[in-house]
Amino acid sequence: MSGQANSRDVVQRDDGTWAVTAPGAQRASATAGTQAEAIERGSEILRNGGGGELRVHGRDGQIRDQRTISPGNDPYPPKG
Repeated sequence: MSGQANSRDVVQRDDGTWAVTAPGAQRASATAGTQAEAIERGSEILRNGGGGELRVHGRDGQIRDQRTISPGNDPYPPKG
């Protein structure tokens, strides 16, 4: 799924901070001190960009969670 039109990965950097990255990008879209903050920022970036997939990597680099983020302006959000 990497290379998807609108997706981001939350990964830990060597210095212990967390980065939100787009596939193939040279720089992070955002950085945060905690994984939770990076997940929130990544979700916000995707929501503002029309929705997409957020992949959360664990400390070992393996994908541990994948979330579909809906657009922030979705006129027909799911009932729940």
